[in-house]
Amino acid sequence: MSVVKSPLSEADLKTVGNALQGALVDLVDLALVAKQVHWNVVGPRFRSVHLQLDEVVDTARLHSDTVAERASALGVNPDGRAATVASSSAIGTVPEGWIKDAEAVQIMVASLGAVITRMRERVDATGDPDPISQDILISLTADLEKHAWMFQAESA
Repeated sequence: MSVVKSPLSEADLKTVGNALQGALVDLVDLALVAKQVHWNVVGPRFRSVHLQLDEVVDTARLHSDTVAERASALGVNPDGRAATVASSSAIGTVPEGWIKDAEAVQIMVASLGAVITRMRERVDATGDPDPISQDILISLTADLEKHAWMFQAESA
């Protein structure tokens, strides 16, 4: 049952709905991973990495809400439940315990890289069926790529 009528055809809605749902899952997990690393980072660059991680969390949370609301506006139920995120995310697991600052940076480079790869696929997939959703995905991908650049520069 959908109480919201979508302006998209059924086929386009499926494509866009899948892209938005996938983006939501990756953004929710990215926020969780960044926060987990944030709580456990140690080392001489602790403060700068710690603060940088919070910036990623803020970006992921902001965009996850935008993505979920876009899905709802199209009549697609967003699913950010823990089990859904755990089974569908592109991001690998974070090690337990304290994480040295250099390892924290590498975890974020890998995590952001995995999410960005899938976001770019979603940008391509949504271009024809829904340029509005594509625009949202382009904007969030640009923000994620900025974070990826900064973490990569941190590890140079």
